[in-house]
Amino acid sequence: MAVGLGGGLVLAKPLADLITSEKPGEGTSAFSNPFASWSVGISNQNLLLLGTDVGGGNTDVIAVLHVEDGVTKITQIPRDTYVEAERYGPLKINALYSLGGADAIKQEVSHHLNRPIQHHLVVNLSAIRKMADQLGGIEVDVPKRMYYIDRSQGLYIDLQPGLQTLQGRDLEGFLRFRHDETGDLGRMERQQLALKALFRKLTQPQNIVRMPALFLAGGKDLRTDLGPMELGGLITSMASTTLETQRLDGRPFDRNGVSYWDADWASADEPRGNESRGGQSRGDESQNEDKSRQSAAGDHKDSARRPYRFLF
Repeated sequence: MAVGLGGGLVLAKPLADLITSEKPGEGTSAFSNPFASWSVGISNQNLLLLGTDVGGGNTDVIAVLHVEDGVTKITQIPRDTYVEAERYGPLKINALYSLGGADAIKQEVSHHLNRPIQHHLVVNLSAIRKMADQLGGIEVDVPKRMYYIDRSQGLYIDLQPGLQTLQGRDLEGFLRFRHDETGDLGRMERQQLALKALFRKLTQPQNIVRMPALFLAGGKDLRTDLGPMELGGLITSMASTTLETQRLDGRPFDRNGVSYWDADWASADEPRGNESRGGQSRGDESQNEDKSRQSAAGDHKDSARRPYRFLF
């Protein structure tokens, strides 16, 4: 993996010339984009993006990433989303990670979105911190006063409102904070702000060519089933796109004293490359299961693998 991405460093100069040239071909007649062929086969696919806490056991971020026609689209899935997994039964979707890893979540998300999820990328929050530090931080407009301490998790959040550059533990605190009236939904909105800020900075020409070094900074806090060429292709595909983010609609409900999110999976925009809706299917038995699940959720509302590899 390091060899594959490290090759990008060798080619960084011609890519930088290509990107920063004001006119196509000006000053770059001897070069074409050295990463262009890498994106073949990785665009138009769906990638499961998981963000884990520093301990690595909890998935604070669950999302599907899709790159197509000049747009990088990220669909966030609330971590409290209620699912009835075929193997593990009824539970919150974020609990699947500790039980069956990324593949268990990938299978469940693919089933509900009715589209194939080909790959996954697991990012520990400490990797986000390291990458942001390498970039000199990211500029975020903190919407409100945030203060929370949890010594058991090593979490210390103390942020004032306003536009500021976040990095290190401050950025981690911004991404993880949910101790207010908006809870997890508010955290997802803040994660969108941070994702957009990070995307803007990563896609600046001087930072695109630093991608291999940035991934190296993440080290073992980044795990994926993508090969080095596939990962390079993903980076190349994203570099010239705009970012769109959305969150699955739905509403909260209680079951046996536990709060869940009843996700409206149909609210996720269908990528143009998936019109056939060729997701994984569990057959007629699964359809009956979904109907039963919807009925049970309604009652409660009324009363209330490809193996992991380290990048380096």
